[in-house]
Amino acid sequence: MDRLVLWIAQGFYIGRIPFAPGTFGSLLGLAWFAALLETGRLWIYGIGCLAGIACSVWFCGRAEKILGQTDPGSVVLDEVAAMPCCFAAWLWAVAWTHGELPSLEFFFASPAGLGTAVTFAAFRFFDVVKPWPIRQSQSLPGGWGVTIDDVLAAACVNFSGIAVLRAWTWLHR
Repeated sequence: MDRLVLWIAQGFYIGRIPFAPGTFGSLLGLAWFAALLETGRLWIYGIGCLAGIACSVWFCGRAEKILGQTDPGSVVLDEVAAMPCCFAAWLWAVAWTHGELPSLEFFFASPAGLGTAVTFAAFRFFDVVKPWPIRQSQSLPGGWGVTIDDVLAAACVNFSGIAVLRAWTWLHR
């Protein structure tokens, strides 16, 4: 059972890559984002995000106990679970404007692909730098401390995206 827990918590062992495991976990998170987006339903997307966070809390907490470490670098399920959350404001805005979720191609094959790359880079920035209150959230017990800092990093990505969009709109009116 411990091996299965580690396999999942380490992102199917992607977290064992000896350099930048969080970045590789975030790339796996883009695959999770794509899978949720492919459902075509915003409510399923939201439930998938919440389920990913809940699974991350449990699996990452168990992995900490198995490995005897606090927030081990090889545990990347937190990045996987948080990545779809980074796109929440963008998805909501597009769905609100167009009445449906954008297609997968919108995020990966159109000019908006640059926005996807910027979203990914912004998440990695906030996850690595950990400005207040992200760093402080790591003191939460067990899997909560492992996961919530990534969820807060995703929230920072959303707030930054909204701020950039507002500034862009204001400058181009």
